Amino acid sequence: MLVVHRTKKFLDRVRGPMAEPGDESTTALGNWYAIVLFWKPQVALFVNEATLLPVLMPLAPTVTLLDRLPSALTKVLEGHEIRRSFIDHEFTSMAEYRLAKTKSRSLLGSMNECAFLAEVHRGRGDTDELTALSLRLADTPCGPLYKRHVSPDRELTAFVTHYPN
Repeated sequence: MLVVHRTKKFLDRVRGPMAEPGDESTTALGNWYAIVLFWKPQVALFVNEATLLPVLMPLAPTVTLLDRLPSALTKVLEGHEIRRSFIDHEFTSMAEYRLAKTKSRSLLGSMNECAFLAEVHRGRGDTDELTALSLRLADTPCGPLYKRHVSPDRELTAFVTHYPN
């Protein structure tokens, strides 16, 4: 099961079953956080709590957004050349999901920085394709990762390396 912590603006647009107290993600990567980017067209930004890995995807249609997340994550993980067994495990573990309130201000701050950088890269015409933009954002140094692996792509690689097959 996947638990997605969301902001109020996200919840206003995306509906889904709410997490019960004590619900935890059973995916290897754990919890994800989500916000809406008010671009044209609107985009959802998901950030992994453990690695700060960003995943951008079209918000519309909102009814299927959380059902489409595993496929979008698969593309990003493939772009980072993560082993297939790990990708398959994440994909199947994300079949069931729950929405929960945000609980980490620090992570929301990292998401806002990520959203700002995404806007900058997009505004320069660096990339319009959301998977490519997700990959580009993942190699950006993040303050909370400085004492570990510096950027989400390196944090992801270290995480998967130490995760059993």
